[in-house]
This record gives sequence, C-alpha cells and structure tokens, in this order.
Amino acid sequence: MADARSERTILLLVAAVQFVNLLDVMMVMPLGPDLARGLGIAVSDLGLVGGSYTAAAALSGVAAALFLDRFDRRAALAVAMVGLVLGTAAGGLATGLPTLLAARVIAGAFGGPAAAISLSIVADVTPPERRGKAMGFVMGAYSFAAVLGVPAGLELARRGGFQVPFFAVAGLGLLVAGLAIVLLPSLRGHLASTRDPLDGAQVPGSALRELRALVGRPLVALSYLTTATLMMASFLIIPNISAYVQGNLGYPRERLGLLYLAGGALTFVVMRTAGPMLDRFGAFRTSLAGVALLAAVLYAGFHAYVPGLPVIGVFAAFMTGTTICNISYSTLASKVPLPSERARFASIQSAVQHLASALAAILSARMLRELPDGRLGGMEGVAALAITFTLLSSPLFLWIERRVAVELASRARPLEPLARGR
Repeated sequence: MADARSERTILLLVAAVQFVNLLDVMMVMPLGPDLARGLGIAVSDLGLVGGSYTAAAALSGVAAALFLDRFDRRAALAVAMVGLVLGTAAGGLATGLPTLLAARVIAGAFGGPAAAISLSIVADVTPPERRGKAMGFVMGAYSFAAVLGVPAGLELARRGGFQVPFFAVAGLGLLVAGLAIVLLPSLRGHLASTRDPLDGAQVPGSALRELRALVGRPLVALSYLTTATLMMASFLIIPNISAYVQGNLGYPRERLGLLYLAGGALTFVVMRTAGPMLDRFGAFRTSLAGVALLAAVLYAGFHAYVPGLPVIGVFAAFMTGTTICNISYSTLASKVPLPSERARFASIQSAVQHLASALAAILSARMLRELPDGRLGGMEGVAALAITFTLLSSPLFLWIERRVAVELASRARPLEPLARGR
C-alpha cells in the first residue's frame, strides 16, 4: 500500500491513463461521418471501425489474463501506453478503410491491457476500505472524456480534418505515458503470489489452471453472458448514432459536440446518484429503471422515431439508460468472484465486453445500408434487436442477484459456529 500522498499521485496518473484510453475509443464513433467523407468509407461500414478496436481488445484481454500479473505494473503500463499511442497516431495517417482498421486493431491490442493494468494498480495501492471511492474517482474519467474530450475532438476535426483529433490524443497519451514512467513507483508486490513459497520460483501453469476453474463455474458463466447481453444492446447503436442523428434526424454537424457535452454531464450526475439507489434497492430493481428507459428510447428514438422528439433528449435518454444498466451490473458483478479471483474475473469480463461490442458493431454494419439521400437504412431492425437484448438482461439480473445471495450466505455459514463459540 502507498502512503496518502503517493496514493493520490498514482490515482491521478491512472485516471489520466483511463481518460486517454477512453477518449481514444469514444472519439472515433462520433467522428464516423467525418471519416467516411475524408477516407471514402461507406457510412454503413463505420461499425467495422469500432468493431476492429473492440475485437483486438478482446483477444488481447484473454491473452493478457495469463501473463500481465507476472510483470511490474509500471513496466507493463508503459508498454501498453506506448502501443496505444502508436495505434492512435496511425489512425491519423490512415488513407482508407484497410489502413484505418489496421490502426484501430493496434490501438485495441494495447488499449485493452492498459485499462486492465490501470484498475489493477488501483487495487494494489488502495486499501479495501477506500477502494470503492478510488475506483469511482478513476472511472470518472468516462464522464470527463464525454464532456470535455469528445466535443474538443469534434471541433478539432471540424477545423482541421479528421486527422487532428487522432494526433492530439496520441500526443496527450505520450505525455501521460512519460509522466507514468517518471512518477509511478515500481509496483511488484503482486508478484509474490505467482512464486513457489519454498524456493521463490515462478509456478508454471498455475494461471491457466486458475483461469479454467474460474470460467467453469456456472455463476461466473452466467455473469459473462449478462455482460455480453448488455454490450450487445448498447453497441448495436453506439457506433452508428452519430451518422443516424445527422443523416436520419437532420441534426447539424456543427452542434454534434453539444450532444456529447449534455450526455456526458448527465452521465456524471447519474453515476453520482446511482450508488445510493443501488445500496437501497439492489441491483435488479435499480436496473429496471435503466432497462425501461433504454427500451423506450430505443423504440421512440430509433425504431419508430416520434416526430418532434428532440434529438438531444433522445441522446441523453439513451446514455442515461445505458449508464444505469451498466452501473447496476458492475455493482452486482463485483460480488460474483471470490476476493482472490477478482483480477482474473475482471480481465475476462473486459474481454467479453470488447468481444460482444465488436460483434454488435459488425452485426449492425451488416444490417445497415446507406441510402442515396445519405440516411441509414435498416435502423429499425437494429433498434429492435437492441430492445430484445435490453429486455433479456432483466431476468439475467434477477437470476444472478438470487444466486449471489445464496453463495454469499453459504460462504458465511461455516463462520457461524465460531462466532457463537466466542
């Protein structure tokens, strides 16, 4: 554990890493129409751009779960950040769809592990009684990326072309990587758990055996299924939302940053208020509010657009519903693994998130088509599928919550005789 001052410095650095990582992902989707115009890409193929990143992040997440814990966190983070910077900068040098996809694959291959390492560092340096607050601080980077980063990236693209945001994020990432290398202490305390207690040698194959045991448990498998369901519901829409509101709903490009500013600010408020709701009502009942809102806005805003419905209201409602569902599930999922399994569980969960996101983005790209007038055709079917996944998440929430309650009770039961004997 670090002292208080060092802990604050580390958390600030980790939050900065998360900000760059999230901004790299989030800015590409609203830049879709700009990329289409600048590189001659069909609007209906934009889902492939987001899907290539998430597919690469998913594959690297599975691989990283086997070896990341065997290296100094600082060194591992430095390598991941440098790779992310190179992949992001390559996006600004893209000349067409193939080169852009290659750049996003490189960024995803390093961005996924960078996120996993960042959260591992938080757990390494903060005691359990402060870890929730620390995680909340670091995850707040999502809101800042939406409120500050995405509008800034859109404005840079409007003034200087789609290449400028890629280079700007790469430059910021290089600065953050340098600060992390200089200011982060060496973090090697976790390495003791991978060594033989008798001779200190590395224990071969132990990570693979532990990983198989984890993913083989029914409750863990059910949890990963719920992760995939929620990601499919969101990422059928997210990669195409910028093109949809501009082409189908007539929202002006110059005001696109306002959507992300309003949506990000609202998400920040939701993240601050959802915690007390979860503590009071539980994950399942809290998630019902998100499911109902998300299903309603998917129907009224995307499946059968209601004339006169404000675009900014559709966008804000979509982000709010998605945020409530995701926060509810993250809270519930944190209770699934044993304390000794949390890092492995989170690594595979991240891989499942990226894989499901990639599948949804690619599926939506195949279902959509660009019409002669610039609108996206096929959004009705994509929205209907997203509604199906959204509604499917509710029984999964309930099932997991009940199974978790049973498991927590069974874990506590052996301690009861000892407590009575004291």
